[in-house]
Amino acid sequence: MTTPRAPVSDMGKGLLAALAVVFFWSGFNIVSRFGATAAFTPYDIAAIRFGVSGAIALPLFLRYVPRVDWAKHAVLSLLGGLGYCTLAYVGFAYAPVSHAGVFVNGGIGFWTILIMAFMTGFHIARQTVVALLLTTSGLLLIGYESLFAKSDGDQWIGDLLFLAAALTYAVYGLLVRRWQIRPQPGVLGLATISAMVYLPVYACFLPSTMGEATWGAISLQAVYQGVVIAFLGVGMYSYAVQKIGASEASLMLALVPAVSAVGGLLILGEQLGFVAVIGIVVVSIGAVLGALPPGKLKLVPWFMAR
Repeated sequence: MTTPRAPVSDMGKGLLAALAVVFFWSGFNIVSRFGATAAFTPYDIAAIRFGVSGAIALPLFLRYVPRVDWAKHAVLSLLGGLGYCTLAYVGFAYAPVSHAGVFVNGGIGFWTILIMAFMTGFHIARQTVVALLLTTSGLLLIGYESLFAKSDGDQWIGDLLFLAAALTYAVYGLLVRRWQIRPQPGVLGLATISAMVYLPVYACFLPSTMGEATWGAISLQAVYQGVVIAFLGVGMYSYAVQKIGASEASLMLALVPAVSAVGGLLILGEQLGFVAVIGIVVVSIGAVLGALPPGKLKLVPWFMAR
């Protein structure tokens, strides 16, 4: 007789979803940087993402999402769709992937906790604060060589754009949690409304070099940006926010640069320095600590309690 398996808890499902987002977004940084430095303008990449995802989502959105919720989806699209993507894609034209890992993936957790602290009168669990400090320190260690190398270019512009993109996505995640937007309609609304707003502006006013790109490059961006990130990445993040909370899910994103660095080592043979290895360990500890509710981890010292 087979013993039935115990059901996975909501927290377990949320953590699995957050880990999936980590892997999706690790690829997003690389694919976006590749596109922004190849034959595309940043606006082309956004058009590919919104064009593909919008075409898929539009009929489903009209059929399954109630009109009474369209206003909320419009706000979420301006933040997590148009605002986040446009700022991030333009940022990739100025700064490398390592900077995005620090300022976008680390920035989302930073802004989320800062906004939550402001809204609650700065009543934030010490465990969450410690987790934020650990992830921030680890991210700075991972990106140490790139961030603090001498540069005469405009990388600082990209860094500011990455921070702004992180802010828009942090507000998006908090609103998803507050309005209890389910992942499926949330993904459909984000893709549909973003496409309806962005594509006419892109066609009429924004610069494009799409005609110079190869079909292979276009296909890569279409599949990863328009399907993997637009549906799987966004949907999984919304699910994680619902199950484990906005601050916990956002802190898990700090693992993205660490996973990217390890992937570069295993797949591309890119070597990791000692400082980067220490950073990966530190950011991993911080992400795990931040993903668990206060008091859930029995080994957490008493001074991390609320």
